[in-house]
Amino acid sequence: MADDLTHAPLTRTDVVTTSNGPVRGYVEDGLDVFKGLRYGAPPMGLARFKPPARPAAWREPADAVAYGAPAIQSGLAPGERRTSPGDPPAPDEPASSEDCLFLNVWTPGLDDHARPVMVWLHGGGFANGSGGAAMYDGGALARKGDVVTVTVNHRLNVFGYLHLGEVFGPAYAQSGIAGMLDIVQALEWVRDNIAVLGGDPANVTIFGESGGGWKVSLLMAMPPARGLFAKAVIQSGPGLTGKRVADADKVTRQLLADLGADTPEKLAALSTETISQASVKVPGELMRLYTPVVDGTVLPRDPFEPDASPLNADVPVLIGTNKDESTLFMLGHPKFGAFDEDDLAKHAKAQAGAKAGPLVAALRAAYPDYNPTHLASGVGTAVGMWAGSIKLAERKAAQKAAPVWMYMLTWETPVAKGRLRTPHALEIPLVFDNVEKARNFVGRGDEPQVVADQMSDAWLAFARTGDPGWPAYDARTRATKLFDLESRVVSDPLPEVRKALFA
Repeated sequence: MADDLTHAPLTRTDVVTTSNGPVRGYVEDGLDVFKGLRYGAPPMGLARFKPPARPAAWREPADAVAYGAPAIQSGLAPGERRTSPGDPPAPDEPASSEDCLFLNVWTPGLDDHARPVMVWLHGGGFANGSGGAAMYDGGALARKGDVVTVTVNHRLNVFGYLHLGEVFGPAYAQSGIAGMLDIVQALEWVRDNIAVLGGDPANVTIFGESGGGWKVSLLMAMPPARGLFAKAVIQSGPGLTGKRVADADKVTRQLLADLGADTPEKLAALSTETISQASVKVPGELMRLYTPVVDGTVLPRDPFEPDASPLNADVPVLIGTNKDESTLFMLGHPKFGAFDEDDLAKHAKAQAGAKAGPLVAALRAAYPDYNPTHLASGVGTAVGMWAGSIKLAERKAAQKAAPVWMYMLTWETPVAKGRLRTPHALEIPLVFDNVEKARNFVGRGDEPQVVADQMSDAWLAFARTGDPGWPAYDARTRATKLFDLESRVVSDPLPEVRKALFA
């Protein structure tokens, strides 16, 4: 349990008995809040890279009034934190640590009301991020919808996804997916304890954005997670595949050679900082060096390639994207906002190959006011998250076992002089109804709250009933909810863009 008690005087909750021991949170604006609840033992020393273990039980009430440590961030030393507009830390979040298996709960009451439960999986790929980011505060959503909200920290990057099974043998067979097993253990904690915190363990919705959406996608195909959730939401992060063992093993052998660690004991003896900093020097795309491995057991197959895993065919899915995802990633480009036609052509060719010409033409027709920079962003958005979301939705719908719903956020944020339009992560504070915590991202005025009211209502409806309130998606109608100041449902949005993508 996190033990930072540097807050102002708190009104404390009653003591609650959990499967690991008694805990006591605090009361905030009518909610009972429990932060820094430990769900796993510290995954350190020889427990590094192993599946999570239950923590040692305790008898005295543990304080749950401050966030637990976030995981080590990719390539950084303990205590360091990488942030972005879509993932700023909360002001009271502690330093990062390998000892990071904590979760947080916001509940309207410690009673037997059996409320819907919404478990959030943070973004940052599999490399960075934390359940303690400011925009992930679950209080507003819990208060508005009479639901229990939960956010989770788990191992990331090399500490969560270094596949050692081929080198160190069966004891490390699951090391390449250990971070996902952390999430499974957190969901088991929810199953075992959420009833005493006012939630319904039979009505759990998992939802996540970007890397969090990919995590949701993977859980759909993981037998250990079966039965731990009833609904799933994938925001700007369709995860169709996992990593091949051979590819992961190649990365592992290079890192171990660089570290001079040819035994588990030598690897365990190395400092956190040494492993972290060496991990990002291995050749390869940084955000994909250490990602969950299709190990054949914990993850028997790709979740949505070439079709949808049958494991959770009965679980409804809500999936979608933002109109201009890629502007957030392109913002640091020295010519952002000043691309010319040659820049657009080169960028599109790199992103879309032979489809670049037809795709740019379709985007230009769909968005006649877009300059070359925003058209370049449109190409990246289309070939990445939008195409993946369409594939996932089509394959889920083809199972004809549980519905899938599609959305697109089209409202544009005025920040950065409007240059971001509808960037990656913009929907997060709107879904969480946390506009006031994200004014630097959503802008001033009333407009953000108008959209937040609609999106948070839809997510809450989905958590309660499994239906967000518009027609389900299939390959014939392609019904999609466009969230804006005046939202609407359209059939097959951007049809020519879609045809160019899948020609």
